[in-house]
Amino acid sequence: MEEAGRAVADTVHAAYPAGRVLLLAGSGANGGDAYVAARHLHALGREVEVRGLSARHPLTRRNRRRLLAAGIRTAPLGASSAGLAALRRSLEGAAVVVDGLLGTGFRPPLRPALAGVIAAVNAAGRPVAAIDLPSGLDAETAEISGEPLRADHTVALGGWKTALLFGPAAHLAGRVHLDSIRLPPGWALERAEATRPSDAEVAALLPVRAADAHKGTAGRVWIVGGHPGTVGAPALAGMGALRAGAGLVTVHSAAEVPLVMPELMVRRHDDLAGVLEQTGPDDRPDAVALGMGLGPDAPALARVVLGWHIPTVLDADALQPELAGAGHGACVWTPHPGEAARLLGTRTPEITRDPIAAARALQEQYGGVVVLKGGPSVVAHAGGVQVARAGHPGMASAGMGDTLSGVIAALLGQGLGAAEAALAGVTLHARAGQLAGAAHGYGLSASDVGAQLGAAWLDLSAHR
Repeated sequence: MEEAGRAVADTVHAAYPAGRVLLLAGSGANGGDAYVAARHLHALGREVEVRGLSARHPLTRRNRRRLLAAGIRTAPLGASSAGLAALRRSLEGAAVVVDGLLGTGFRPPLRPALAGVIAAVNAAGRPVAAIDLPSGLDAETAEISGEPLRADHTVALGGWKTALLFGPAAHLAGRVHLDSIRLPPGWALERAEATRPSDAEVAALLPVRAADAHKGTAGRVWIVGGHPGTVGAPALAGMGALRAGAGLVTVHSAAEVPLVMPELMVRRHDDLAGVLEQTGPDDRPDAVALGMGLGPDAPALARVVLGWHIPTVLDADALQPELAGAGHGACVWTPHPGEAARLLGTRTPEITRDPIAAARALQEQYGGVVVLKGGPSVVAHAGGVQVARAGHPGMASAGMGDTLSGVIAALLGQGLGAAEAALAGVTLHARAGQLAGAAHGYGLSASDVGAQLGAAWLDLSAHR
């Protein structure tokens, strides 16, 4: 609690270096953090005002007493008409409000008394810095219930929470500052539901091409997709594979696929299923991406390719419930939330409510590695769960997942394991989206993002 309060005080002082600080302390440990922060801010020479609820947590009571011993008075925080009127007077002219009302132990709904306090703070329009997460959010989900507090800054203590990573809850957190509060790394990792790898950790996964490499050693990738009306999907996947370093990329389709890059090889087959069934071990590629615009034949074709037991990415039409349990250790499933809901037999809001749990459930039912696409994406495998970094909201457009499938297939073809290729591929694709956003603004196409994959590789490689 002492470390948490110090971290909050330092962050608040840096972001708002002058003016009165109003701290709101709840009855639990979050309130204790606020009392410690008030003491540290006072030691920094700041004018502080503290309003608190009756303290229930023993450490909270102890730190309130230490605050009083330092000569800092506290006032009650009440939800009566008089109490809310006093709060509104305190809010007037405050440089920043520190939210220490509710922490990670809160589960909705809000008690009416606290709901009134939060509504008053939101209505005041003053800058808010939340301790660990904005009050009124459930730390374990991404959904919003009632009217949580809206923060400009959030000091996340010890690690990220689901509510701080995924929308819509994350939209209320403002800028998130992560502070380890000096927890032993091993202790934190043992208790983490997922990890969030650094750029350096992801960069270390990227393949390094030898000076004597040639196209045959850089990975032969097949893209199996395309159907009348959806021929752009496999073309985008092929472009993604080429931009991510695959040596030879061939699109196999029952439809006429446009040649979006002259380096892309396209093979049209009247009997695509027959071609795949007759492909012997010596003729198979190093990796396959299957399902993009493939149509109703996708599940049957996916079973054939999965039977080869080579690195395989399954996307779009290949993401079907009938393939549950058919995955193997070298395959990667890449659903968006709607597809994930179909695979799990549930509704999309249940997926977006807790993407980490959804990705884990998908991995358990389908095997291999799962990339649950979103902002951010989640990678689940037998060894754990990772939440990727980066991305751009302009990537919410058609074709992005097709490009990503090609990127992951290219990394598989260059020798990365399924979990490593999934994490590196998602990160590269997201970083390319950021670069495309900087170049083009809001509306991005999948081609815009694909064109930035080389620059994203360079940007990420700089962190090795």
